[in-house]
Amino acid sequence: MTCFFVSDLHGSPDRYCALFDAIRMEQPQAVFFGGDLLPSGIARFSSSPGLHSDFVNDYLVPVCAALRKDLDRQYPRMFLILGNDDPRSQEPVILDGAVHGYWEYIHGRRAEFGEYAAIGYNCVPPTPFVLKDWERYDVSRFVDVGCISPEEGRYSVPVPEREKKYITIKDDLEALAAGIDADRTICLFHAPPHKTNLDRAALDGKMIDHVPLDVHVGSIAVRRFIEGRQPLLTLHGHIHESAQLTGSWQDRIGRTVMLSAAHHGPELALVRFDPADPAGATRELR
Repeated sequence: MTCFFVSDLHGSPDRYCALFDAIRMEQPQAVFFGGDLLPSGIARFSSSPGLHSDFVNDYLVPVCAALRKDLDRQYPRMFLILGNDDPRSQEPVILDGAVHGYWEYIHGRRAEFGEYAAIGYNCVPPTPFVLKDWERYDVSRFVDVGCISPEEGRYSVPVPEREKKYITIKDDLEALAAGIDADRTICLFHAPPHKTNLDRAALDGKMIDHVPLDVHVGSIAVRRFIEGRQPLLTLHGHIHESAQLTGSWQDRIGRTVMLSAAHHGPELALVRFDPADPAGATRELR
């Protein structure tokens, strides 16, 4: 079985064209999209002139419709989550695309995939960025130096105060994991696990008020989830420069293989994997 994994395309037509060309040529059984899929700044708090406010309907849907027409029964399953740079205000059009069968939106959900299952989760721990639609406190209400809490940021849709203050990634993952068969589960997370090859940020030597910034910015909750549940495979994005800094786009915790498709350059980072042999995954820049 051939599967593709991509992440952090940020609305780049070049990256999407490279991906869809590869799908046409290789006809994978599934494509996993790891979030941050829309142009940066899309629908950010207002309909500012010049912003491409309907990237999904004006670009993604027509491209997927053409691909489905060309490939017919060979059209792959497409599993999709959003990331912290994708406004929650765009979630309804993503859900509409799922209703029409272009992709399957699996944030907080489970999808069966042959002998495997896929689960997805959009949220990341607090970042220095203002948009908080897909940010949560991680395992407690602690916020790293230099980051903005979910209570202090801005949202593209109304969010209850209780959700901002008290819902954690840890709580969400505990609910999502209920009843999963870890040995056959593929987890699609935007956030990478803490202190791995996948969450290393370019923060070396940087300080705020004489306090050094942590260079590992991944999720402690995601790491604990992997340690405790040991899923077959986890897929991550979010930290673009991690592979460049650590020299690796993959890691392992116990039996779990962890892969990242985030990339700091303009190219598409295309990860190919077979769920029967996740350790044999490859990554190509296109």
